[in-house]
Amino acid sequence: MSTSPDKKPVILSGITPSGRLHAGNYFGAMKQHLEYIEKGDAFYFIANYHALTSLRDGKLLEQYTLDVALDYLSLGLDPEKCTFFAQSDVPAVTELSWILGTLCPVSLMEKGVAYKDKVAQGLLPNIGLFTYPILQAADILIYHSDIVPVGADQKQNLEFARDLAQKLNHTFDGEYLKLPEPYIVKDVAIVPGIDGRKMSKSYNNHIFIFDEGKVLKKKIMSILTDATALEDPKNPDSCNVFSLIKLFATPDKREEIREAYLAGGYGYGHAKKELLALFSDYFAEARERRKELEKAPDTVRDILREGGRKARERAEQVMQPIREVTGIIRTH
Repeated sequence: MSTSPDKKPVILSGITPSGRLHAGNYFGAMKQHLEYIEKGDAFYFIANYHALTSLRDGKLLEQYTLDVALDYLSLGLDPEKCTFFAQSDVPAVTELSWILGTLCPVSLMEKGVAYKDKVAQGLLPNIGLFTYPILQAADILIYHSDIVPVGADQKQNLEFARDLAQKLNHTFDGEYLKLPEPYIVKDVAIVPGIDGRKMSKSYNNHIFIFDEGKVLKKKIMSILTDATALEDPKNPDSCNVFSLIKLFATPDKREEIREAYLAGGYGYGHAKKELLALFSDYFAEARERRKELEKAPDTVRDILREGGRKARERAEQVMQPIREVTGIIRTH
């Protein structure tokens, strides 16, 4: 079941709606998603079923889902060039998840590193969290995905998806599900937060993509630095501020600031002001687009609705033979 040379590979990725998105989300995933649209037939979904493993506020989940859509569209995602939708608009994904669950050994889920990590971080154990990789496998497999770009921490869940696809194909003696190829994103930027740790809402050290004005300035000016005196040379490679500057600056600007660090007489306050200007300018156009889109919520819903229609069509093509071979009849 390889992709023919004249057919674009199906690229799939999802993001769980858990609140406003920050610079770490952008450089860690969103930026790549926008670039991958040109490389294949992209399916991008907002994983609102997955969010239910930890979020218990329906109105908040609805708002988070629409906020993610707003953010992606504001940052330049073109819904005409990809299939952009909410996971919940494809009911067949939960249908396939159940079928895969009936074939999945409990021992496979017991090996899940992500489940153990989330429980260790304080999330209450529940069956949804435990079987999360099965629903994720259904998300991947139901569109006959070829490529699923993931970080190294998600490699195991992709392997689970391949295992479950093979299990279904073997059990029912056919090629009903395509085995996706692993695509481990190796050069994902590790974006430091205000305190120097990896940027994360759980650490409360984040800078939101669409922060601006006094809020943005306060966050950037509070970034942790060492006590090196203004007049002394500084090491840009060990500086949290410069680590962020590198993400936003052009190569020439980056080198100019690096040289200023090394020369001395350039304080962290100077660097933070540079970062403030760079951050604000980088997202300026997207910030204005978002303000306009916020005035047209029906437009955002219509885009998700159309993406959901396209995703359901693809999912039904995959599900129908699986229903037939498993004996799941429909009377309508």
